[in-house]
Amino acid sequence: MNRKYFGTDGVRGRVGQFPITPNFAIKLGLAAGKVLGNKSGGKVIIGKDTRLSGYMLEAALEAGFTAGGMSPVMLGPMPTPAVAYLTRAFRADLGVVISASHNPYYDNGIKFFSSQGTKLPDEIEFEIEKYLDLDEIPLVSASDFGRAYRQEDAPGRYVEFCKSTFASHMKLDGLTIVLDCANGATYHIAPLVFRELGAKVICIGDEPNGVNINDNVGSTHPDAMVAKVLSTKADLGIAFDGDGDRVLMCDSHGRILDGDNLLYIIAHDTKRRGHLNGGVVGTLMTNLGLELAFKRDHIDFCRAKVGDRYVMETLLEKNWTLGGENSGHIISLHHSTTGDGIISALQVLKACMYQDKSLEELSCGLEMYPQELINVRLTAGVDVTLDEKVLNEVQAVEKELGDKGRVLLRKSGTEPLVRVMVEGENRDDVHAKAQRIADVIIHLTDQ
Repeated sequence: MNRKYFGTDGVRGRVGQFPITPNFAIKLGLAAGKVLGNKSGGKVIIGKDTRLSGYMLEAALEAGFTAGGMSPVMLGPMPTPAVAYLTRAFRADLGVVISASHNPYYDNGIKFFSSQGTKLPDEIEFEIEKYLDLDEIPLVSASDFGRAYRQEDAPGRYVEFCKSTFASHMKLDGLTIVLDCANGATYHIAPLVFRELGAKVICIGDEPNGVNINDNVGSTHPDAMVAKVLSTKADLGIAFDGDGDRVLMCDSHGRILDGDNLLYIIAHDTKRRGHLNGGVVGTLMTNLGLELAFKRDHIDFCRAKVGDRYVMETLLEKNWTLGGENSGHIISLHHSTTGDGIISALQVLKACMYQDKSLEELSCGLEMYPQELINVRLTAGVDVTLDEKVLNEVQAVEKELGDKGRVLLRKSGTEPLVRVMVEGENRDDVHAKAQRIADVIIHLTDQ
């Protein structure tokens, strides 16, 4: 059964266009209140990133939730994983994040967390969507309306939680760290965490104005972090995305470490200390080099579909605790119920401290394979992934690569695109093979 309004990461779109409008946000809050509220008034935690449109959506959701019998606790700008944590800490019935993550300011979204700080179960989203399809949702009686209030100490609570995941006997004294907060939700949280642990912090992307979130800064634009590390001769750099659930890092030479690199470091350190439960979950986009490195080092590995929701599902199915995506979305169930950029960075630094090694030294055992990704725009309704000519070309490339590479053909879930990804040992060869497949698709769509 397909969800009508909820995607893999909540409701998302262009601000001012359905469904990211104040009217829909009111109705969404009211519908969720009818499903999750009760006469005693359920509690809902609401946080947002730094987009200007967050004020509008926050106010609309507050109106909808109170009319549906729930009592909103307004946090203001907070990272997505902070909302997941505080939903559990406050014993709330629901957590809500107003954010479009790494997207530009003119997009926004609304995503929910369960009372356990995990993605809302499908069955609850289906129940909410039933109300959304009504022309008008009845309000609760006037005596059962919810009450809203602001939680002023939320940032401090989350800072202390992040620090608690770092070994209590360790300090970051002597380290100079560049933090790129993407002008997003970590701008007032991350600097406190790393400074209070002893690091000298140099910040960029920490002056949000409502429209500069992810604008040439953050994990989607790591060059800004790299340039600052090199110009200041810092020991390393850390870059978050707009809502703080993803992280990339770079070493003192400016070499970027993506989610696969960071997952490699965390997994090996966790295993070395006897804390790795089972294996590691990656996705279809995880670099083949990481899979082969884990195989070499006797660490179990499996792939889930792209998306943190599917990484989490696989972790729970296997009863494992560590997984992630090359985008920098890393889930460590030892510490959090969702991807957390700040906590993931702390786990990498903890590995450096435990082993008295630099990022360069900890990541040198991972040989990443060249990867070529080509996006081909499709005609609406066309599914080239099932076309015989395309499949024959994919099989031919796979045969040529053997066990030294792989091919991934995947339709985008948000755009009329098919993504062609080829991985192998030689960069020029990988590029040529990806283009071969893309050319077959382009020829089909031009007919």
